[in-house]
Amino acid sequence: MDIQEKINNLRKEINYHSRLYYVEDNPQIEDYQYDALFRELQALEAEYPLLITPDSPTQRVGGVSEEFVQVPHKNRLYSLDNSNGDLELREWYERVAKDLFNYDKKTDKLPSIALACELKIDGLAVALTYKKGMFYQGLTRGDGVVGEDVTANLRTIRAIPLSLPEPVDIEVRGEVYMPYNKFEKLNENQRELGAPLFKNPRNAAAGTLRQLDPKIVEGRGLSFFAYFGLYEDKSQSPKTHSGIMQKLHEYGFKTNKVTVLHGVDDVYKYCADADVSRKNLNYATDGVVVKVDELAFQEELGFTSRVPKWATAYKFPPEEVWTRLIGVEESVGRTGAVTPVALLEPVDISGSTVSRASLYNFDEIKRLDIRIGQEVLVKKAAEIIPKVIQAKPDETLPQYKIPTVCPDCGADLVELENEVALYCPNRFGCPSQIKGRIEYFVSKYCMDIDGFGESIISQLVERDMVHTFADLYYLTFEDFLELDLIKEKSANNLLNALENSKKPKFGKFINALGIRHVGREMGDILSKIYKNLDELKAATYEELSNIEGVGDIVAKSIFDYFRDDANICALNKLLEAGIHPQNDNEIKENEFFKGKSFVITGTLSTFSREKAQEILKSYGAKTPSAISKNTDYLIAGVGGGSKLEKAQNLGIKILTEQEFLDNLGE
Repeated sequence: MDIQEKINNLRKEINYHSRLYYVEDNPQIEDYQYDALFRELQALEAEYPLLITPDSPTQRVGGVSEEFVQVPHKNRLYSLDNSNGDLELREWYERVAKDLFNYDKKTDKLPSIALACELKIDGLAVALTYKKGMFYQGLTRGDGVVGEDVTANLRTIRAIPLSLPEPVDIEVRGEVYMPYNKFEKLNENQRELGAPLFKNPRNAAAGTLRQLDPKIVEGRGLSFFAYFGLYEDKSQSPKTHSGIMQKLHEYGFKTNKVTVLHGVDDVYKYCADADVSRKNLNYATDGVVVKVDELAFQEELGFTSRVPKWATAYKFPPEEVWTRLIGVEESVGRTGAVTPVALLEPVDISGSTVSRASLYNFDEIKRLDIRIGQEVLVKKAAEIIPKVIQAKPDETLPQYKIPTVCPDCGADLVELENEVALYCPNRFGCPSQIKGRIEYFVSKYCMDIDGFGESIISQLVERDMVHTFADLYYLTFEDFLELDLIKEKSANNLLNALENSKKPKFGKFINALGIRHVGREMGDILSKIYKNLDELKAATYEELSNIEGVGDIVAKSIFDYFRDDANICALNKLLEAGIHPQNDNEIKENEFFKGKSFVITGTLSTFSREKAQEILKSYGAKTPSAISKNTDYLIAGVGGGSKLEKAQNLGIKILTEQEFLDNLGE
């Protein structure tokens, strides 16, 4: 046997046992035997480096990346509409029947349509591109139009084959997830290191997939379930979703069992059974994906602007569990609002340990008659946020006392007119408010300053190094070196990030100021009316309240903000530090767009929907998200659905993407 043949045989044997272990969950050799095969292959490839191929099992782990590059998806990744309960699932099925067979609920018998059902994995969606059967590229879902290239990290996941048994060009979609046992092991390691624990497996998988070092990813045990395949050559594709899934399984992908049922009545029982059986699985699920099985029917049904009409996610009802309330923690936000949080005896809900839950506000505490030590019913809203929804009456326990002073700084709390929350008025002396405002100031849709995480901001505030967000720009290299775990390179990175943020867009700068009731959208509105900060500061209350979309409450908040001495002092410090907001939102001349209302549907090939809306606004157009009788034009991209139909019914003018571009004249 020559060396090439020996290497090929070793690779086949390793891949065979990898599939048994990582895909089939049915190992047939011990770990040490697998390791011996792997080491033998490594030794041969080291001796004969010209025989190394990209799909060799030894080539899964690459070098460290500097950053993740954003790459447009060749085929858009849509979201899924949810069906919460049997009634909503039936309503979805009736819509499908109406579109396919002109089903009339009043007169017709509900037709039987083949439906492919499978568990919905609670992970992160990715798209894998294979060229001639070789793994070429892997992207995160991103916004569905553009994702991040995480190919190097995905190669480390052994449930993802590096080559397929057929030389096909195919895009395989699926979910990256972290099994429960790997999640528990990861958090054990985090505890030993004194590092923060991950909240749940999905959170851990997301954090792992975005590591720049593939070796870290490899060591955390991520896995992958495939849920769809798009063939470049459609003639190679099976005619049903279940057929595609069978083919992906034959290619070596891990797939959930697909059950094909006829009609919606059988799906109810399938979902109910799945809700029970999923609790014995080693991974998190949050529902059942129900798809029309025939691809021809899928193509006929098409998409709305954001979801396929031929699929829905049946969501399992949120799990509710009784546990004991051991305390109430009052947290203070950036606006000074004090929010009560329930501290609980740890309890498992939907696959994660819950020890804290929302109590909404102090009025809700009174309504529930909350008492420390009583039994409370906790549920996860949308499988994410735990909330206390009920309390067992127990008059032997003392009633919870509503706080009268700030839990952080001790200032007397105040009530604001027409609001249920209590507020700390000590805006510039309360550490929690200072931290919150700075965290908001540096965030993505504000000043977008990299590197300033919660830990760094907490240290800066607790060590009395900053009192307002303006103080960030006066920190020195030596100041950063005083912080825990900050070395010279990190200190330089933080200083560079601050320097790079000094020319923000005016709308984002307005948002960053943290004016009450003023967010991202309002910042954009104001930046189109006022050319600079001086004009906005000089605006009268009457002027502000007459702006479309502002209103009296927001107008008063903006007006008051710029008449507060402390705010003006912080603003002046920002300007003195060299902050120069850039306003590129002055209305350009184009009578076709000015003052008109445009709605966008489907996918545009030239740029993202967000960019198209930005361009429209720059010409003085309005860009609401929904069609109404006041809409002037609908811009229809690929895959436009219900909006297109509604526009046609209302007689609204429809523009193709090319007609939109022609009117831009750019």
